[in-house]
Amino acid sequence: MEKRKLGNSDLHVSKIGLGCMSLGTDENQAKEIIMAALDEGINYFDTADLYHFGQNEKIVGESLQSVRDDVVIATKVGNRWNENHDSWGWDPSAGYIKKAVKDSLHRLGTDYIDLYQLHGGTMEDNIEETIDAFEELKKEGYIRYYGISSIRPNVIKEFAANSNIESVMMQYSLLDRRPEEWLPLLFDNKISMIARGPVAKGILSEKMLEKASENITQNGYLDYSFTELEDILPQIKEKLSPRNMNETALQYVLSQPEIGAVIPGASSVQQLRENCRAACGTPLSEVEILFVKQLTKAGIYDNHRD
Repeated sequence: MEKRKLGNSDLHVSKIGLGCMSLGTDENQAKEIIMAALDEGINYFDTADLYHFGQNEKIVGESLQSVRDDVVIATKVGNRWNENHDSWGWDPSAGYIKKAVKDSLHRLGTDYIDLYQLHGGTMEDNIEETIDAFEELKKEGYIRYYGISSIRPNVIKEFAANSNIESVMMQYSLLDRRPEEWLPLLFDNKISMIARGPVAKGILSEKMLEKASENITQNGYLDYSFTELEDILPQIKEKLSPRNMNETALQYVLSQPEIGAVIPGASSVQQLRENCRAACGTPLSEVEILFVKQLTKAGIYDNHRD
């Protein structure tokens, strides 16, 4: 499995990681998927304290305990469950981050977190305080590196200019090309992108619109009406045959040099192995990339801009 350097760090992550949110709460099934990921050469596992009230972190930590020094564990902070566990609020304060990291370390069963990510962020936050908290955690050895998970351009620009983030996690796919506007900024600052959602809720998988939810059927997906999807997806499938759609989707994202890793989720071992085959397929040619770019919409983030 090809590994890519994350930002300026000494972390080298498999080009396909495992987004752990979709593992569910069945510990045996989740561990089976994680073991299959290790077998495929995946060394990058992404979780968050928000997922299943921390149970996801616990499952990930227990599953990876025997190979801890050989893997990269990433988790996130900032979303704070209320006492009833029926909603959460946003808390990027230094005090909360320093408490939350210890809770995550305990659940993960490890002494350090490889990549600690702010799970959101707004310009109303005290960003300097948040950055200082991450820097202190680095010095104290609780975390090795830090990044952010955000699709807000103004927040990304602020952290790129004033912090030592190694990565920005963004939703990115053939049907959501909005991050491409910001790839030059990341490149110039030697920041890697971690790409989530590469198969666009399943509609860039081989089943295409059979996977469409009722909401997508009625309202389309982002800038695309359902009618447009019915037109575009078969063209992509036909033009890039014999590739399957999953391979086309992952290879398009991986074609960008700023991508450190793509992290599709997997709710079964079969799905995981299909994702790995797709990520390890033949890279798209320049002609193929040009074709899908001409067929799809570049798009930009309309909000949270300076």
